[in-house]
Amino acid sequence: MLTNAQEDLIAATAPVVAEHLNAITARFYPLMFERYPEVKPLFNQTHQASGGQARALAGAVLAYVGARHSREAVDRLLAPVVSKHVSLNILPEHYPIVGECLMAAIGEVLGDVVTPEIADAWGALYGELAAVLIAAEQGRYDSFAATRGGWQGLRRFRIVRTQDESREIRSLYLAPVEGPMFSFLPGQYIGMRLTTPQGVIHRHYSLSHAPDERFCRISVKREAHGQSSQYLHALKAGDEIELLPPAGELTFEHAAPQSADAPVLLLSAGVGQTPMLSLLTAALAAGRQVIYLHAARNPEVHAFDATLKALVAQYPMQLHYQVCYEQAETLPPHAQLGIIERDWLAQQIAATGASAESLQAFVIGPHGFMQSMIQHLSRIGVPLAQCHHEHFGPSAPLAIDTAIA
Repeated sequence: MLTNAQEDLIAATAPVVAEHLNAITARFYPLMFERYPEVKPLFNQTHQASGGQARALAGAVLAYVGARHSREAVDRLLAPVVSKHVSLNILPEHYPIVGECLMAAIGEVLGDVVTPEIADAWGALYGELAAVLIAAEQGRYDSFAATRGGWQGLRRFRIVRTQDESREIRSLYLAPVEGPMFSFLPGQYIGMRLTTPQGVIHRHYSLSHAPDERFCRISVKREAHGQSSQYLHALKAGDEIELLPPAGELTFEHAAPQSADAPVLLLSAGVGQTPMLSLLTAALAAGRQVIYLHAARNPEVHAFDATLKALVAQYPMQLHYQVCYEQAETLPPHAQLGIIERDWLAQQIAATGASAESLQAFVIGPHGFMQSMIQHLSRIGVPLAQCHHEHFGPSAPLAIDTAIA
């Protein structure tokens, strides 16, 4: 617990820290990697280079300062952070490293403004945040380890099958080297530690198949300069990789626990459809109506089209499936040329007979895509509280203008 004097100092200095927080977090990461190079593999260097990770940290710190007196708000704010940390196997011993380097960065950026009393107050605030995260993460670790097939830390899996889903996306089917298969919530992702020729890196990928006692599946887009995706695409059946526990909040249980019968809109772009596939299977099995809309550059890079068409044939009264291609020489009946616009989106919802107000919408894709789609949905009449999204990279707030255009 912070003292009253520390609370007053935090309140008084928060505007100054907020003004310089982007500079502080930008300095924090290089400082930490210099002092503790062993933690560098935990961080995606592409996100470091773009500044996305630093901006996400700055936003999280500011949000915590504003939310910390409400346990409900803190839990909601930190849930995605806890999931990312679980997928990276973040442990209590990592937190002093972060605290030391964060305080050093604050001192470097703000200089003499940071008196010993101010430093103690912000150090105590960080200690409070660290304690909350450590407890929440250990709870996740313990809960999953207690399930059949669960574990904490690293576990070896063997590739039992690979399959090309499109010109860019390849699926890897993975089974435990020893012991039973684990279960997970549809929509979650899995962490992994990859030992590549360039060194050890940590990544996480969506689980793109419904829970199965035989295997789990990830589906990876090959990026031209993606160290992890290039490595994974080169693997073959029989190769082994190390996995960490599943995590993620884009699930029916987390995002919409009170709407078990509501119709579902799954709206994705590119490789963003990977978590949608397990959500789709779960929704259809539960008898829910599903609108599945996807945006792709062209048919050659569009993965899982045959899977979706087969599900439409199996569930003709439950599943409505349409796709938008930016480029295509010929179009199948379930496709249109262009990008997803608001009017077209409203037409697809109306075609199913579902009301916009009743939908639980799940949106995954690039940041700009999610921002524009959630804005479209809001203007169509889907409540923002029923629009759920998750970032593949560092979380960043979506700027949603809900004014009616």
